Order: sequence, then structure tokens, then C-alpha cells
Amino acid sequence: MPDPERFKREAARRALDLVAPGMVLGVGTGTTARYFIEGLAGLRVAAVATSRASAGLALAAGVELLDDPGRPLDLAVDGADEIDPELWLVKGHGGALFREKLVALAARRFVVIADESKLVDRLGRTLVPVEVAPFMWHRTAERLSGVGAAWTLRAAGEGPYRTDGGNLILDLTFPDGLADPERTAAELKATTGVIEHGLFLGMAEAAIVAGPSGIQVLGTLP
Repeated sequence: MPDPERFKREAARRALDLVAPGMVLGVGTGTTARYFIEGLAGLRVAAVATSRASAGLALAAGVELLDDPGRPLDLAVDGADEIDPELWLVKGHGGALFREKLVALAARRFVVIADESKLVDRLGRTLVPVEVAPFMWHRTAERLSGVGAAWTLRAAGEGPYRTDGGNLILDLTFPDGLADPERTAAELKATTGVIEHGLFLGMAEAAIVAGPSGIQVLGTLP
């Protein structure tokens, strides 16, 4: 059977080739991003982390943490939950989508690392996360139903999952995937009560994808 963890490590190792001493990086959240962060040990870089969990990993690796470097990040590296042929992404299954999007937008280059199970022909095959304000979130959920999706409030133990910013996540399900991701992204963003959605469109410069046949690079690496 394929070993997804091995493939994640291989993709992360390939992305480390893009890192040079003195860089200011954006580091993502999740299992694949974890391997990248751990690999930064000894490389003399600084980073903006997309979650408290990733910040802890970066500190353990000896990486200097910054809240806002005051200039564009040299490179952001993160995982993805879905990658389509256009390098459009679904992200946020790890719960850090708002900060991940802020970091990706702040970077001169944004590169995704993943195992090949994340490749899809159409976005929306799995869940599309949407971060929402807790206040009157049921009403927000009702408004989101208008985009053609069923929703589920993400849980954690006996209560709802809370992001690092204290918000909630509604996981949307689209029965046939997304026929028009740009339209859906605009509709989600325009919904009152939504903080951010997990559709990352036109943001990734490249994807490093590992699988049984080796590593493939989609797009152009910096």
C-alpha cells in the first residue's frame, strides 16, 4: 500500500531546496507542513507561522518567529487538501485557513507540498471549510446554504472546533464538486458572517507532489 507519510516527507524535503539562509518564510499548518518546518532546523531563517501549533514546531527547530516582518515574505510553503490542474486549492482541513491565506498573500512566492492523493480533477470533492464569526453563526450557516452546499459545524470533543482566532468552521459539502470555483469563492466571501473561505484560487506558483512514481512539480518552482 502507498505510504502517504513517506510521500509527504519527500515533498517537504524537495521544498527545503528552495530555502536559503536569511530568508523570511511563511510556514503552513498540517502534517505535510510539519515535515517542512522540522527540516528548517539549522538553516538560519525566520518565519511567520500560520498557527500556534506551527509556531511551536518552528521554535523547536530554532527558527526565529515574526508576527509581521514589515515586508513581503520571501517564500511561503504549505500543504493543501485539494489541488486541481490549474493549481487552484482547497485548504483549511487543519483549521488554519484564514491565517494561511494571509501568509500566502504576503509572500512573493507560494509553493504547495502534498502527496498525490490531494490531486483532483475538480475542486470540492471533499469538504470546503469556511471560517465564520461565532455570533449568530446559525444565521450565517443559513445564508451559506444558498450557494448550493450542505454544511456541518466542525466539532472538537464535546464542543465546536475553535480556530486560533476564536472563530468557528463550517465544513461545506458540494454533491458534484465546484463547477465554477471563482463564482463560489465570490459568493462565500460576500456572505455576511464569513471571515474567510478555504478556496485558494490563483495563488500557488507551484506544487511539489510526491507519490509512488516519485516527485512531480506542477507549475514553476522559484
